[in-house]
Amino acid sequence: MALPCVLLVDDQRDVLRLLRSALDTLGHKLEIYEVPSGEEALLEASRHRIDLLVADYRLPGISGVELMKKVRAKHPNVKVVLISGVQDRKARNEMREAGAFAVFEKPVSLADFLNAVERALGLERTILPAEDEVQEADPRTIAEVLIALRQQINAHAVYLLSDRGRVLERAGDLRDSSMEVSLLSAIMAIFAASQKVSRFIHQPKPDHYHVFYGGEFDLVLVPINALYGLLVAGDKLSDSERILSVLESMLACRQNVERALHSLGVSLSPATVSDSESDQAPEQSSALASAPGQEIERLFEAQKAINVNVDTFWEEAAEKHGGLPLQPDVLSYEQAKRLGLAPRGHTRPLSSK
Repeated sequence: MALPCVLLVDDQRDVLRLLRSALDTLGHKLEIYEVPSGEEALLEASRHRIDLLVADYRLPGISGVELMKKVRAKHPNVKVVLISGVQDRKARNEMREAGAFAVFEKPVSLADFLNAVERALGLERTILPAEDEVQEADPRTIAEVLIALRQQINAHAVYLLSDRGRVLERAGDLRDSSMEVSLLSAIMAIFAASQKVSRFIHQPKPDHYHVFYGGEFDLVLVPINALYGLLVAGDKLSDSERILSVLESMLACRQNVERALHSLGVSLSPATVSDSESDQAPEQSSALASAPGQEIERLFEAQKAINVNVDTFWEEAAEKHGGLPLQPDVLSYEQAKRLGLAPRGHTRPLSSK
């Protein structure tokens, strides 16, 4: 059986090497080609079957969108990931309307990029779990509960998240899943902060919710308890005529999830954590608060967690590709420029005093 074929196209060689190194961390067997221009990409597409095209939006010569259309003429089933150095909604809409599977802005979140690659190629999901296919309509299963909630409120996706940042179960997908990993990571940071507020005001059980609206879709986050959260995403969930019914449905789902967890033998009582302990390093406080959370994660171990160690990746990439002075969390402007991560046509900003 032929290996999935990925074609990487970017005029910055360092970007190509980093994307290639990121793909190598997945552990999937892939056939990968790298070229610096659209014209050379077309030549490779004439020689090989292409399953996934990853291209820069602005290439010398033909653009990424034009390249996508030409490659699709040869390979109608090809999936396309486009990467842009400009943060422009009009350009992003152009790429989406052209049929791009995923669209990223530089600097690219590696976890989101790898998640998109796995989804596009239909590979085993190692970054975020896919929605389970429910074989039996057992209302006690968590998957069935989430599917029922999604249908009831007409949401794009429903997630059961742990305080350790793992997706334990899901129903549906976001309309644009390009930044799903980063989005869920940010949501769980909010979840962790809200638990601390609950302790400050001595809530016997977390009883609050978070609503995000006015963007491309709405998000509503409701804690189940101190260990698990319920997140829904969809269109106009926060409209005045809908938000109360959405919250009522989520609270009813919360009770069903608690019952399902109890039926699995999972303890829902978190370890007691003092305010001083909660101010410790995240990994220390998580270890204190999440011992019961580890119990359910073992039950969901078939569901893969976000397993990309970003620090390790950047260190290995720097050593492998010429010792580039990269840091996992911070890039200087000059480093970003050498990697092709700075928007073209921009000059280095002047620092103000």
